[in-house]
Amino acid sequence: ELSVSLLAVIVIVCGLALVAVFLFLFWKLCWVPWRNKALSSHSAVLQGEAGCNKESMADKLKDAGAISFLEAAVKISHTSPDIPAEVQMSMREHIMRRTKIQRQTTEPASSTRHISFKRHLPRQMHVSSMDCGMEPPPGAEQPTSIGRIKPELYKQKSVDSEDPKKEAAKTCGKINFTLKYDYENETLTVRILRAFDLPAKDFCGSSDPYVKIYLLPDRKRKFQTRVHRKTLNPTFDESFHFPVPHEELGSRKLHLSVFDFDRFSRHDMIGEVILENLFEASDLSRETSIWKDIQYATTESVDLGEIMFSLCYLPTAGRLTLTVIKCRNLKAMDITGYSDPYVKVSLLCDGRRLKKKKTTIKKNTLNPTYNEAIIFDIPPENMDQVSLLISVMDYDRVGHNEIIGVCRVGVNAEGLGRDHWNEMLAYPRKPIAHWHPLVEWQGRAASFDSQGSCPSPKPPPTP
Repeated sequence: ELSVSLLAVIVIVCGLALVAVFLFLFWKLCWVPWRNKALSSHSAVLQGEAGCNKESMADKLKDAGAISFLEAAVKISHTSPDIPAEVQMSMREHIMRRTKIQRQTTEPASSTRHISFKRHLPRQMHVSSMDCGMEPPPGAEQPTSIGRIKPELYKQKSVDSEDPKKEAAKTCGKINFTLKYDYENETLTVRILRAFDLPAKDFCGSSDPYVKIYLLPDRKRKFQTRVHRKTLNPTFDESFHFPVPHEELGSRKLHLSVFDFDRFSRHDMIGEVILENLFEASDLSRETSIWKDIQYATTESVDLGEIMFSLCYLPTAGRLTLTVIKCRNLKAMDITGYSDPYVKVSLLCDGRRLKKKKTTIKKNTLNPTYNEAIIFDIPPENMDQVSLLISVMDYDRVGHNEIIGVCRVGVNAEGLGRDHWNEMLAYPRKPIAHWHPLVEWQGRAASFDSQGSCPSPKPPPTP
C-alpha cells in the first residue's frame, strides 16, 4: 500500500510538470509573437499620424518660407516620436531650393553703368549676400532672474539736472556791452562795459580776464581790452570802432571772446558771445545796453564761410547731380588775405571713398562763383548706403593744398546735411539748393587728394 501511494504521488507530480512545460511552450510560441505584432502595428499607426502632421506642417513652412523656424516646427511634441532624419533633410533641401529660386527671380537686374559702382562696394553690402532669415527677431526678450535688483529703476531724475555742457555754460557768467552806429562816418562803436560772475581759472580762486572783439567775417581787424587782475566781476568801460558800410551790417556778426590771462602759459578761454543779427538787438541809431550770457567754449570758434550747392537725383537713370553754385566769406589762407579756392566732392560708402571730382580753381577771392555740375552714377538700392563729402580747398602751387572747410550730406549726416538729402529723395528730378556752413576738417591736416579711404568728417552742427 505504501508503494502504491508513492507511485501515485510521483505520477501526479510528473503530470503537473508536463502541464507547466506545455503552458510555457504555448506562451512562448503563440502569445509573444501576437503581442509583438500588435505593438508594431500600433507604432506604425503612430508613425502614420506623425507623417500626416509632418506633411501638413511642411506645407505651412512652404507657405511661410521661414527657415529659421524649421527646427521648432518639425518637433510635434516631447511624447510623440521624432520625424526621421531623412524627412528633415528632404524638407530642408526643398525649402532652401525654393528660397534660392525666389531670390533669383526677385533680385533686380542692374544697369551696366552701375557695374563700376558695385565693384567698389564692400562685400557685406551686396543684397544677394545678405541672409536676414537666419537672424533672431530683434524684439526677443532675454531671460532675467527673478528678484534681481535693477539700479536704473531707482535713479532719481531731477528736474534741474542737465548735461555737463549746459551746466558749464551756466557758470560762465554774463557780459554787458553797448552798440551804436555812426551813419555819417559809417562806423560801428562797440563799448565793453563789464562782466559778471566769471568762473575762477587760477588756483587762488580768481581770474585775470580780458575780452577780444571781432566783427565777423573779418578777422584781420580785432580789438582787445585791458587785463584786469584777480577779479571775477571786472569793469572794462572801453570803446572800439569798426568801419563798416551800412548795407553790410545785416551780414556781419559780433564775436566776443573772454580769456583768462596767464603770464607763463597759454591763456585759458572762459567763453564766447556771438551776436548774429545786430538789428534785432538794437536799432543802432542810439546807444543801447545789451546783456548776454557767456557761452562755454574751450577754443575760439572760426567762421570758415559757407557753400551753396543743389542736389538732384533721377531714380530711373540712377544719376545724382550736385551743382556747386558759389561760396561766400571763405577763410583767407594766403598772405595776401585771399585764397585760391576750388571744391572737391567725394563719394563715400561705408567710410571708403569710391570716387572724387573737382571744380575749377578761382584765383584770389573769398567769394567764388562756380556753377559747375558734378555727376555720380548710383543705383537706387544703394542710395541709403552712400554720402557726399564736400571739401573747399585752397590751391597752392608749392606744397600741399590746404582744406578751408568741409560739409557732408547723406542719410547718416546730421542737421542740414541730412535734411537736404532727404528733401532731394522726396522730390526726385527736381534740383534742391541750400547754403551749408563749413566746419573744420577733423582728419589729417594735409590734403587728402591721395587715393584710398578717408575718415568721416565732423558733422556740421544742427541748425
